[in-house]
Amino acid sequence: PPPKVRATHSDCSIVLYFQEQQAECLEIIRSESQMSAPPGLPGQQGCPTEWDGVSCWAAVPVGQYRAVACPDILHVFKKSKALIRRNCTESGWSFPSPPYYNACELEAIGSNNDTEAKASYFVTMKVLYTCGYSTSLAALFLAIGIFSCFRKLHCTRNSIHIHFFTSFILRGAAVFIKDAVLFSDESVDHCTMSTVNCKAAIAFFQYSVLANFYWLLVEGMYLQTLLLLAFTSDKRYIWWYILIGWGVPMLTVCVWVVTRLQYDNHGCWDDYTSLYWWVIKAPILLAIFVNFLIFLNVTRMLAQKIWSPDISKNYKQQYMRLTKSTLLLIPLFGVHYVVFALFPEHIGVDARLYFELVLGSYQGFLVALLYCFLNGEVQAEIKRNWGKWQSSMESNVFNLVTQDFTA
Repeated sequence: PPPKVRATHSDCSIVLYFQEQQAECLEIIRSESQMSAPPGLPGQQGCPTEWDGVSCWAAVPVGQYRAVACPDILHVFKKSKALIRRNCTESGWSFPSPPYYNACELEAIGSNNDTEAKASYFVTMKVLYTCGYSTSLAALFLAIGIFSCFRKLHCTRNSIHIHFFTSFILRGAAVFIKDAVLFSDESVDHCTMSTVNCKAAIAFFQYSVLANFYWLLVEGMYLQTLLLLAFTSDKRYIWWYILIGWGVPMLTVCVWVVTRLQYDNHGCWDDYTSLYWWVIKAPILLAIFVNFLIFLNVTRMLAQKIWSPDISKNYKQQYMRLTKSTLLLIPLFGVHYVVFALFPEHIGVDARLYFELVLGSYQGFLVALLYCFLNGEVQAEIKRNWGKWQSSMESNVFNLVTQDFTA
């Protein structure tokens, strides 16, 4: 028999419920077919066990009947005390009385207009986050190119920024890969989809999300270390930062994959109601909580240094420049996630989708803007190299003109 469904999307729970009931009923029918007569009815004529698409009717002798209740599915059928009966006649099972549509009244569901509006809403959401991730990917690749091309920008701080940008690139790519694998074919039944490709796409997506949050944590840790240990070389910590930013997410996802394979290997692993989802969710919440503590501590240290009379104006400006980007990003990345984490996954779905997909898709662009394009050091280096290039071009033109004149 198929494994029991432990957790799934609410929309798919109806389909999977009936599939489980059908599988159990077919197993009974198979066992009966191996016997000469239905169980408990030796030598008697009767109606065999039958699955009618909704309920399983156990075998009974001719002249008797069976009664079943409406399927117990939340948010689908209204609770009804009426029983549905079928008589066993010499011609076989009679029709259900009363019919299912009378005995099991459906809960009020949206009209066709509501369904079309919902479909249009999701199409709009997809267009918005596709544009957002495309813009973010272009900006992040450009920012990495700038940090890599100019030698004067090669330092531990910018190296951490590059890793942070890369985590955003992976996150954007993971969203596109997940859409391509899960939703490219409309004829696929997503409720029963359980392929290696879709599970790998979800695992890669979870890894990229975890890496994104942990590199934000590294940004906060680096800033705090810089303020606490002003005279210590920051190069000695770079491998610890890399281990936290890439290693912890990898270990977490490996544990999650092994757990799902062992205990909950159904569907495409994209359900968020399973208890095993906390293997991913708990480390993310931990990173956000630690980042919030760092945010408070850095704010305290920054206030002390700015108001200290022993620190010159230049150092104060340097501290402000180093901290403004990270202090802005830490609450920006964590607040909405903490708020939604306090509620079940089915609460505030529209708001959750808007924050995590639409607004979240532009976070990479915002990071590139704050850490690179609005960075005074980067702007000065670009201006300096642009001036050198212009001077070189003018010199080349002057030399060409002079050669033509002397010739």
